[in-house]
Amino acid sequence: MQAPGRPAHTFHTSHTSAPGHRLCWHAGALVLALAPLLIAPATAGAADLTKVSFMEPIHSLFYAPLYVADGKGFFADHGIKVDFGVSQGSDKATAALLSGSADIVLVGPETAIYIAGGRSPVKTRIFSGLTATDGSFLMAHDDKPGVGADGSFDWSGLKGARIMSWRKGSAPGLFMEAALRKAGLDPETDVELITNTAIPARVGAFMAGTADYGTFFEPDVSRIEVEGKGRAVANVGNAVGPIDYTVFVATEPFIDRNPALIQGWTDAIAQGLAWTATVDPAAVADVLAPYFPGVDTGLIADSVVRHRSAGIWKATPLVEPAAIDSLQTLLVDAGILKPDARVAYEDVVAPAFARAAAQ
Repeated sequence: MQAPGRPAHTFHTSHTSAPGHRLCWHAGALVLALAPLLIAPATAGAADLTKVSFMEPIHSLFYAPLYVADGKGFFADHGIKVDFGVSQGSDKATAALLSGSADIVLVGPETAIYIAGGRSPVKTRIFSGLTATDGSFLMAHDDKPGVGADGSFDWSGLKGARIMSWRKGSAPGLFMEAALRKAGLDPETDVELITNTAIPARVGAFMAGTADYGTFFEPDVSRIEVEGKGRAVANVGNAVGPIDYTVFVATEPFIDRNPALIQGWTDAIAQGLAWTATVDPAAVADVLAPYFPGVDTGLIADSVVRHRSAGIWKATPLVEPAAIDSLQTLLVDAGILKPDARVAYEDVVAPAFARAAAQ
């Protein structure tokens, strides 16, 4: 396990063009082939580690405790070598999981609910949580700040605005709609939600003026602010409240075959959460820097403070029944899930691993 200061990580990204290209994530390139089908021995120098094909939906400082778990060697301590990949969306990560192209994915918990109530013969289980609520920030152009003299943001002032959101039914899309409803706005009629912008194109489109407002994760939030093209005015998660937002998921057969590995992964995440929550932000930024090449460490440290202040990261990896119940209420309110199609907590969560990690 290389220490911070090692060469920057390369993140694979799924796409639809010809396979085979691999470039640094920060350069915005897309790796076109999915990760290997099966867990295989790690590369030379770490032959005693088990290589796990992993996909995250986007690459973001929002997931800082995950990278801390890797950078601090917590995964390695549990015999795990993480092969990172970026899917550009929870739907694509879930497809990779069901096809066997990924072993573990980080996705919105709604994906497990969709699969539990769907026709797929292979079911998935949430075994660990990472984030406690939506970590995206509502960005406004300078001529549309919407911030009161006391620093608060009036969500009801968004009426009539064009807002760059996310794919309908995705976690960020669901939370954005919920924030609007809590402000007394109808997402269908009171605002124009732009939901079809490709993830790699969102920052450029917003800075070009495609929308009045938009929701973004770090480091894109800081990137937009540094460019002088907008500023963060509110955290979406704070507007909605605590509901588990991103979780680690594997198929039921994979969990059944690899309980020790799943426990080790969950233990490493618990360590990452605890370390990220308590250590000086500058020290956290030093660990995160190799995962975000080209991003100033001062901005990374500021992002850590921003996420901590918003209560973004979970205290433990356990996903509670109340979180799954609240999420399904969001899905029902959004018209995505029928009230009689709600699924039981036990059908989507395998809590034993997180309970053991919390001890």
